[in-house]
Amino acid sequence: MKRMLCRPGLVSLLLITICSCNAATQNQSVPTNTSQQTKASDNQNEELRKQIEQIAAAAKGRVGVAAEVLETGQAISLSPHEHFPMQSVYKLPIGMAVLAQVDNGKLTLDQLVRVEKSDFVHSGQRSPIRDKNPNGVELSLRELLRYAVSESDGTASDVLLKLVGVDAVTRYLNELGINEIIIANSEKEIGQDWETQYRNWASPAASIQLLRSLQERRGISEASQQLLFKFMIETPTSPTRLKGLLPKTAVVAHKTGSSGGNNGITAATNDIGIVTLPNGRHLAIAVYVSDSPADLVTREKVIAQIAKAIWDSVTR
Repeated sequence: MKRMLCRPGLVSLLLITICSCNAATQNQSVPTNTSQQTKASDNQNEELRKQIEQIAAAAKGRVGVAAEVLETGQAISLSPHEHFPMQSVYKLPIGMAVLAQVDNGKLTLDQLVRVEKSDFVHSGQRSPIRDKNPNGVELSLRELLRYAVSESDGTASDVLLKLVGVDAVTRYLNELGINEIIIANSEKEIGQDWETQYRNWASPAASIQLLRSLQERRGISEASQQLLFKFMIETPTSPTRLKGLLPKTAVVAHKTGSSGGNNGITAATNDIGIVTLPNGRHLAIAVYVSDSPADLVTREKVIAQIAKAIWDSVTR
């Protein structure tokens, strides 16, 4: 499995004096201290990587992890560029692309959009809109975004995707420099064919790029960013994943994704998000569990334990 570890070095300020021997003595001491600190950092990351691998083994499938403290660059990963089916995680980049068009004046949050019965995803797919409005309904764009991002409503996501188009979402991601997130199909299409979900994939590394773009307001306004954060923090879906073992006071803005099973294998149990650390910095984290024969409790526990291990490492 691939890994990517990095931690910023410490910058030392050297005092320059007339006495060359004193300057030489100072210069000699800096590499020694820096080397010791770097070695300690590498050892800590190596221990964390082994811990993540041990936790991931319980899934008995493919597990991808990427995490980074956005303000410092401190990072760790496991299979960072492997392709994982997103399932409902893909509603976050779709929502960002829609809000970019709101920011550009092409759409407005208050405009009404008709949701027809023909827009409904299949009965086995999550859709509170369909369940509450069996004959269709007219909703504001703001409400559709809330349903898609917070409630993980497949119908809302499909209506938004149809509104802006797959090509527009792809262009938006490419403009952010993100090439390892592919959105090619609607939720309804994904629900019709097992293999289709694998064509709508993300890498853990690209997921961190997406979260960094959201946190740093790249390609999205502050108002749109805050609206998405509100929806992501309020989401009731899968609270036992990233949030499961973190302190109850931790603020977690996240988007989950889940698939059904096929011959005892679950294709996707995912969660990505931004966790506010006690020091005010922000931890972007993405955990994908794919092609796993383990039960739901085990798969979600893997995500929760990995998130907790990373939290403990960056807050110690």
